[in-house]
Amino acid sequence: MHRERVSENVYWFQSEVYAQVTAGVITSPQWAVMIDTLALPEETLELRDFIEENLGVPVRYIINTHSHADHCWGNIFFPGATVIAHELSRQQMQEKGPASLEAARQQNPVFKQIKLVYPHITFSDGIFTLRVGKKTLNLMPSPGHSKDGISVLVEEDRILFAGDSFLPLPYFVDGDIDELAASIKKVAKMGLENIIQGHGDIILRGEIDDAVKDNLGYLTTLRKQVRAASKKRNPQEALSAIDIESCGKSRVLLGGIAEELHRRNIRFLYKKVLEEGDNPPSD
Repeated sequence: MHRERVSENVYWFQSEVYAQVTAGVITSPQWAVMIDTLALPEETLELRDFIEENLGVPVRYIINTHSHADHCWGNIFFPGATVIAHELSRQQMQEKGPASLEAARQQNPVFKQIKLVYPHITFSDGIFTLRVGKKTLNLMPSPGHSKDGISVLVEEDRILFAGDSFLPLPYFVDGDIDELAASIKKVAKMGLENIIQGHGDIILRGEIDDAVKDNLGYLTTLRKQVRAASKKRNPQEALSAIDIESCGKSRVLLGGIAEELHRRNIRFLYKKVLEEGDNPPSD
């Protein structure tokens, strides 16, 4: 597990095992707030040990940026913590979580120790504020990757824990491409020092404008190419020809799973194009 002190009392952690998933910790003299957990129990337990032994405080709150397993299944390892999330996260975890966990247990026995812990406190609109020592955390909706997505701004440091609303490769199969684009555009106007992505490396102030431009460019180009492919006589063949590089991204991102995520984006977007109306063949 990689870790870094981003600013005073603000820490970043990144998995070395699964898709560069990240978590964050903000500490006060008495307790800590954790933003997301890591994908596998062993890394979340390592993270807990670091907080308790090296930082010397217990975790009082866990903020889940959304309900996907790699960001919230580790809640179980912090039994004294209060979990905060979007109200849709609680619904998604209750509706989809048990079946998803059972499937994961069948594939990997390490998940047998996981029990789902649903959010205790939820919000839906506006900004939910939490004070941690000298830091102010502003929780706000950032949908697009998923409907329940939120991000967390450390106001004093202008550090944004963006969850999966900001990734090296935008991914929207559980959300909406237009909402994701809107969430990314908001980031550009926030005057940030750092973006902590839900997966991948920290984006520094001088890199933010290019990262926003690249992600919006990917979404725009992908949409154009999928719409064009849908009008071909053999749309499936045309869709298969939309490679990730032609949309401005690299297949080596996210530990090599970017290509598979790109393919899922294409299939999801093609389905949406078909639902929007007929597209007669153009050749």
